[in-house]
Amino acid sequence: MPDYKYTAIDKNGAQTGGSISAPDEAQARQKLMARGLMVTALAAEGGSKPATPASAPRAKKGGFGFRSKVTQDDVTVMTRQLATLITAGLPLLRGLELIARQERNLAFKDILTNVAESVAQGNNLSEALQSHPKVFDKLFVNMIRAGEAGGVLDKVLDRLARFREKASRIQKKVKSAMVYPGVVLSVAIIIVYILMVKVVPSFQKLLDGQKTQMPPLTQFVVGISKALTEYWFVTPVLVAGLWFGLKYWLATAKGKSLFDRMIFRLPKVGAFVQIVSVSRFARTFGTLMASGVPILQSISITRDTLDNVVIAKSLERVHDRVRDGEPLSVPLEQSGVFPQMVTSMIQVGEETGQLPEMLNRVADIYDEEVDNAVTALTSIIEPVLIVFLAVVVGTIVLAMFLPLIALISKMTGGG
Repeated sequence: MPDYKYTAIDKNGAQTGGSISAPDEAQARQKLMARGLMVTALAAEGGSKPATPASAPRAKKGGFGFRSKVTQDDVTVMTRQLATLITAGLPLLRGLELIARQERNLAFKDILTNVAESVAQGNNLSEALQSHPKVFDKLFVNMIRAGEAGGVLDKVLDRLARFREKASRIQKKVKSAMVYPGVVLSVAIIIVYILMVKVVPSFQKLLDGQKTQMPPLTQFVVGISKALTEYWFVTPVLVAGLWFGLKYWLATAKGKSLFDRMIFRLPKVGAFVQIVSVSRFARTFGTLMASGVPILQSISITRDTLDNVVIAKSLERVHDRVRDGEPLSVPLEQSGVFPQMVTSMIQVGEETGQLPEMLNRVADIYDEEVDNAVTALTSIIEPVLIVFLAVVVGTIVLAMFLPLIALISKMTGGG
């Protein structure tokens, strides 16, 4: 395991250095961050291939040399680093300059440099971040603004970093759970396609030679096979058309609303979407409230972060009724979207004056529910896909063997 020499800033804002053993540069940086150190330079010892120092960042480029886009993970890491530096007592501008200097994604480096320059000119951090809405969303900017107003920017940054880290973990769990069903479905499509363009035409030639009357099912399968082989160029055009058509439809307000309502009503799938959405609602809303963002503004920002239109629409009505003076728990319960346990815990939080803490507790509970829901959903999807593959392949095989069985029966009867 190679050793890396590093220069870093500790929690007290002092510069420090040393060496650390790690399999690669990325893990070395992670170990140092776990110690509360902000890395400013890192290089491999012993004359081996040097790690990229923080003062000489490299862009992550694609095959044609374009700069990579700024990912949510990039923003999360930056937030954690800035929180660590400010908590250690480093001035905000100095922290931004250090992070910008060691950033290896050139696109993000330019943005951070611009933010640092804006702060140097006397603007607030929230104002500087607001100039880059594609990277820093409303939730991010409003939490920073609330932290600046309350003089607790370090605490808000730490809370924001924890929020983003937890949201990222949940998102990755959901995505990883969908990998296996996606692979099974892809294999099923490939197998069916091979059967239709390779196997079915061979059977068709055999049947044509025997001049056997094909049953309707066989004629249907052979017709599809001919279409796929003779008009092969239609398949990619059709797939691309369906894909882009679906994307365009979902981009419209009516299409997205209809799709989300359909998903919400599906057995098991709807319950899964509800759990994920409630978890995100509680975590986002609780984090905003704990950071000092006003309740009406918190509801609006939370609504904008939710991807499901059903829940987002219900929050619009909740916002209006809270604005008119009703307690938050009442319209949430009457919306029919949020489980009874959630609204009851929110009501307790309102009565005890601990609404942010109660919302975060709800989020912790539903984060665990997401794990259980992912397991339950995948346990249902997998056998459904297998049965689907068996039915499709079995139908094709049956369609090919029906005329053969009829031919054999005819020959046997004639003998």
